[in-house]
This record gives sequence, C-alpha cells and structure tokens, in this order.
Amino acid sequence: MKRSRSLAVGVLCALGCAVCVGAFLMQVSDQADAARAEALARYGGDQLEVCVARRDIAAGEIIDEGAVDTGLWVAGLLPEGAVTARGEIMGKQASAPILKGEAITTRRIGAPAAQSLDIPEGLAAVSVPAREVQAVGGALQPGMRADVYATGASATELLVPRALIVATSSDASGPLAPGAVAWVTLAVSPSAVQELVAAAQNLELYFVLPTGGGESGRTEA
Repeated sequence: MKRSRSLAVGVLCALGCAVCVGAFLMQVSDQADAARAEALARYGGDQLEVCVARRDIAAGEIIDEGAVDTGLWVAGLLPEGAVTARGEIMGKQASAPILKGEAITTRRIGAPAAQSLDIPEGLAAVSVPAREVQAVGGALQPGMRADVYATGASATELLVPRALIVATSSDASGPLAPGAVAWVTLAVSPSAVQELVAAAQNLELYFVLPTGGGESGRTEA
C-alpha cells in the first residue's frame, strides 16, 4: 500500500513539474513574442531577407556559396546597400573584412576579381593585406610600380622591387577610413608568390613608390 501511495505521489509530482515547465516555456515564448513585436513597432514592421556572412570573410577573398547565408532583418535596422540576392556578390572580391553574421553590403564588395584584372604574361596576381599607412597613405593606384618591403621585429627586407599594382581596395570601393584593413593586388613573378604570402602572414608589408619611375611611380605595363 505504501509503495503504491509513493508511486502515486511521484506521478503527481512529475505531472506538476511538467505543468510548471510548460507554463514557464509559454511565458518565455510570450515574452519573446512581445519583445519582437515591440522591436518591429519601434524600428519598422517590415522584414527583408538579406545576405549575411556565414563565416568571417577576409579582405581580398573571393566570395563563394560557402561564405554566404541569408537571414531576416528588420528593414529599419539594415545598413545602407544591404545585398538581397546571392547572385549580386558571387565571385566578387571582398574589399574589406566582413564578420560572421554581418549583413553584406555593396560597400564591402569590389568588382569580379579574375575577369577585371589585366595581368601581364608571365606574371601571377596575388593579393596581400595592407593598412592605409602601409600603402603610401592609400595613394597606390593600378598601373603604379612600388617596392614591397617586409619588416619584423629585427629586420626589414626588400621582397619585390617595382612590383606592378593591378588593383586595390580603394579602387574597388572608394577610399577607406584611416586604419581600416585593406588589400593590394600585385602582379609578380611566380617565384615571388610564396615569399609574399609567407611574409603577409608573419610580417608587416610596406609599399614604397620608387623615384625615377615616371609620374607618381606609374609606369607602362
């Protein structure tokens, strides 16, 4: 008898707990709905599906399907130039870093990389990061020649003399804010690519416009 009574009490306690949990979940759901309704009322009731970064996208990276997701955003909170169609950005190059979950905007996307670059025969194109202060204050332009230096804690070395500039983030998307991470695409000999990539990962790269290279370092390709 005692065992049956204990079992009955246990069942009743379990049912009571289940009811309490259900009531709590309903309350949480109601609170979330109320908060969502308040946000929609405050910022605008319309929601749009936009492209968002599925992962961190580095400056200079070519955007592919694996880097892009879609999500609903309150229209009033969307940044200017938010992209709504994947086709607008597939195969294009990020002109600045895009963080995971961030709405992708046209301001951070450059032109299609491979199709628009004019690479002289026998050379290879490689993009490297460069803050504005490292890129002659952002003055680098396609067609210029620049000496590329790598500097570390103990030494500075000339990596590529008179490298041809074929594209920059400023050229793709307008001037960037001071200190913003940007990229420069160079046309160099294939043998220099590995050294440049390794230096970009471990050292700071600086671009110097050489003297005697024509107006503002510009030279005929």
